[in-house]
Amino acid sequence: MLAEPHSGLGDHRLQPLLHDLISTVMAPTSALSGADGQIRPAGVQGLFHADTRALSQATLLVDGREPEAIGYAPAGPGRSRFTSLARWLGDRMPDPTVRIDRMREIGPTGMSESLEITSTASMTVTATVSIELACDFAPINLVKSGADTETQDAVRSGPGQLSWRSGRIRVVATGAGASVVDDSRLVWQITLAPRSRVILFWDTMVEDPDAVVAAPPGELEWSVPGVTAADRRLSRMLDQALDDLASLRLTEADAPEDTFLGAGVPWFLTLFGRDSLWAASMMLPLGTDLAAGTLRTLARRQGTRLDPETGEAPGKIMHELRREEFVEPAHNKRLPAAYYGTIDATPLWISLLHDAWRWGLAETEVEALLPNLEAALGWLRDHADPDGDGFLEYIDSSGHGLANQGWKDSGDSIRFRHGGTAEPPIALVEVQGYAYQAARQGASLLEAFGRPGAEEWREYAAALAERFRATFWVDGPHGRFPALALDHDKRPVDALTSNIGHLLGTGLLSEEETAQVAALLASPAMAEGFGLRTMSAEEGGYSTLSYHCGSIWPHDTAIVIAGLAREGFGDQAAVLAEGLLAAAESFEYRLPELYAGDSRESVIQPVPYPAACRPQAWSAAAAVTIAHAAVGIYPDVPAGRVTLRPMSGAPLGAVSVRGLRVGDTRIDVHVDHDGKASATGLPVGMSLS
Repeated sequence: MLAEPHSGLGDHRLQPLLHDLISTVMAPTSALSGADGQIRPAGVQGLFHADTRALSQATLLVDGREPEAIGYAPAGPGRSRFTSLARWLGDRMPDPTVRIDRMREIGPTGMSESLEITSTASMTVTATVSIELACDFAPINLVKSGADTETQDAVRSGPGQLSWRSGRIRVVATGAGASVVDDSRLVWQITLAPRSRVILFWDTMVEDPDAVVAAPPGELEWSVPGVTAADRRLSRMLDQALDDLASLRLTEADAPEDTFLGAGVPWFLTLFGRDSLWAASMMLPLGTDLAAGTLRTLARRQGTRLDPETGEAPGKIMHELRREEFVEPAHNKRLPAAYYGTIDATPLWISLLHDAWRWGLAETEVEALLPNLEAALGWLRDHADPDGDGFLEYIDSSGHGLANQGWKDSGDSIRFRHGGTAEPPIALVEVQGYAYQAARQGASLLEAFGRPGAEEWREYAAALAERFRATFWVDGPHGRFPALALDHDKRPVDALTSNIGHLLGTGLLSEEETAQVAALLASPAMAEGFGLRTMSAEEGGYSTLSYHCGSIWPHDTAIVIAGLAREGFGDQAAVLAEGLLAAAESFEYRLPELYAGDSRESVIQPVPYPAACRPQAWSAAAAVTIAHAAVGIYPDVPAGRVTLRPMSGAPLGAVSVRGLRVGDTRIDVHVDHDGKASATGLPVGMSLS
């Protein structure tokens, strides 16, 4: 049962901080603890399963005292090791003689831990070891709000076993060989002979028949490449990223055959249209199976009717899926369990289908999704432009949904140069690029599979490009650039932001316009931090620790790196890639959702954004994007050709990536110190250019 929330700040509750917590994940389950491994009854610490906190406390005590932490290390997907000392035990000497290694392993339905207690003492050691447990069944949105919660009473359900129940959710904690004390502790009495050890085991299992997401039953949907680079940070970053991505795999509970990536831990470990699509797109160089699963999952939930409460519309791709409403009273937010409040997921779905086809997705799988493609294109034509001005735009008509519905979805993210906030409806700059690209790519798919309408969509794209060129471009202190958006009065929102980088590679810009955008993105005001700032440091709304107005998001930087590299601006792409590699090193190669946009002259390592999720799917997938851009392989399987265009000016030196996939074929690509690329293992019949 939840307690009445209160705090010392009156009605203003603060979202719990995340930056100093350790996440151990195997979706849909995750554990967040201190760096010492302790799960304390505070903030967002806990064991979570599918949007519900299963344990709110799991604290290790030895003789009633907390051991002294000395180390933490990840140990692979879903595994973490925490090392601590019990210095009051054993020999009385400067060197510690009693060590505790706490190995945590997360599975899809719970958590298990082994406690290895080792003594190098010359005397026999006796101790009482206990795990203090509590459960509050708090929904993730309540935890996010910072509200207080109340723990549930446990019952003894077997030897060394405690259980809790809320509705149809049941949590069972079992200590092998433990006794239960005070209905809240698993307790062991241990005796260690000189130079010996003991291993204790306990686990927690969660029964949750109403969860909407589950763990995939099969093997990984992508290849695990081998990377050799002169800059070893790339391989380290990629290794950690692939471990994290493996731990974020999900399916719908009633459709286990299709895998997608949960967006991030802890707030977003579920299906997110935009996030899951971008992550699947970044993973295409490693295979098309993840893309196919993501496309099919979202196609099953494609909109069929108009509903202002959920944001649903015919042909529209959804934003997020939850067990129940996601409510944040402090922000007047009440999102339905299946919510469609996104302006960009639908064109991104079209582009992923097209790009997966180019990377070798089987024609039968593409053809099965063509009705969904036609419905998505229909949404572009019939519902994405409610005022008929020729641009895609959004407004939350429910009054309790997301005020901003692009990837920068915080309430203050759309700002003018002087710092003022734009009023909806909003037509975002990058979304026009997505729509232009989706229309052209949709036309290519329709034509290739003998469907009508290709010419209509090419005409749509051409007209959009003409309108965009006439309306969006504004003058700034360093030249002309596309505005961030148009506001409700059709005024250009004239702040310089990273959004314009998403236009690169869409085809919406001319060569001259592309060069101007590339130069601005590589300018110090945008790129002097550890990646690409979301907003120029010269804008009135800029703040290094703003969620979307000056911070750095790895996925955003990676999207721009990919666009710059593909357009031939390798030097600019290399500057941003080096920034992400430096940031990754500071974050132990697990890039967070975002971090502060401070200049590298003012800080020697990036400052964490305190509420950033980690791991985050598209942040992890950014490592794949950098490796892909470095070697520059661009296949077109239907046309029978592969293009190699490595990123010039890369800080990586020579790079080899082994185990990329084009269709069902393994490809190895090597780029030497002079930037010359070669590939081996091309599919039979494919030409190289």
